[in-house]
Amino acid sequence: MKKTILMSAFLALFVFSCASTSSATVAVGEAKSKVLKNLGNPVRILDNNQNGEILVYADQVFTEEGTTSLAGSNYWRYNYVYINKEGKVTSTRQEKQNYPPQAIDSAKMEGLNLLTAK
Repeated sequence: MKKTILMSAFLALFVFSCASTSSATVAVGEAKSKVLKNLGNPVRILDNNQNGEILVYADQVFTEEGTTSLAGSNYWRYNYVYINKEGKVTSTRQEKQNYPPQAIDSAKMEGLNLLTAK
């Protein structure tokens, strides 16, 4: 009985610790090198005028009637990480879109004032 309770507690702590460490989260003020180490290489890097650069991370999400499947893409989950000239994170932005990363147009985003960190 004690072994069962101990194993259950250990499993709960393990699951909780894994769930609380999300690799998609980036803190403001972190160095660019730490972001690259945690999240890997971005799929795109956009120039942010005179303010630095934007690292674009994208995951394609497949769903079929609320369940995950391998066919039928529905949307892309984007994570934009804004890096200033000093190499520090100034802000992040996450969104869902229907277009792939290759279709991101930095000139259009600049016209919509989406490139500047808020």
